Amino acid sequence: MPIFMDRHFLEGTTAADVARAHRMDLDIQDKYGVKFLTYWFDQRRGTAFCLVDAPDAETAQCVHREAHGFVAGEIVEVALSAVEAFLGRIHDPEPAPGQSSSDVDPGHRAILFTDIVGSTAMTSRLGDRIATEMVRAHDAIVRRCLGQNSGREVKHTGDGIMAAFAATTAAVECAMAIQQEFERYNGGNTEPIHIRIGVDCGEPVEDSNDLFGSTVQLAARLCAAASTDQILVSENIFREYGAADLFTHATRRRFKGFSKPMQVFRCDWANADVN
Repeated sequence: MPIFMDRHFLEGTTAADVARAHRMDLDIQDKYGVKFLTYWFDQRRGTAFCLVDAPDAETAQCVHREAHGFVAGEIVEVALSAVEAFLGRIHDPEPAPGQSSSDVDPGHRAILFTDIVGSTAMTSRLGDRIATEMVRAHDAIVRRCLGQNSGREVKHTGDGIMAAFAATTAAVECAMAIQQEFERYNGGNTEPIHIRIGVDCGEPVEDSNDLFGSTVQLAARLCAAASTDQILVSENIFREYGAADLFTHATRRRFKGFSKPMQVFRCDWANADVN
């Protein structure tokens, strides 16, 4: 059966209410021949997301309607691999020690892209073997920083890495740590590696009916627009990070695929205190 993800708008609802509704779905799911795999809830935004194995979207909605009445505002078909890459799980997690079953990870994610500046010219100048070693050095530095900042690699782009974070602060701090690590690397190597980074955040179901569609697209556009050794972040990141003095040179830019100019901020990573 296909896999669907739905989004509920539940302003004023508590995590305990959503956990109880999820259990009610599980109680009657066999009646409709569906299986609710897991859910995410973001109380601050008043949104919940359910992942369900169902014959069609309407059948999944029927379970919600009968079980508790919280019908989804939208529902889209998704690939399990995409869900797991961005959100880290496709089944209900075991509660950690001291954590109740209602303390569920929200579906909100930050997306980070890295890109090696001038990678094509680097390959032409150094040859395939040396250029490959340079990419491996990039990968090692980025992956180490991801591990230190609770980031998860989604995919390798050939000359960069795409990663997801549950927390916006972790994504920004990882981006700064990456640039600082490359600054140290370049100080002791005759062949420097310069990279650019773009970061955006959002929720997993977008109006484009694509999992993380616009969030991924904007993070990639920001990365491509960044100059050498720059980190560019979206307005969403600026608002959520909570340290306005870290971001400078706010501008509005037009990006392919976005109908309106987007506000862009540059992260002043060189003056940041990142361990």
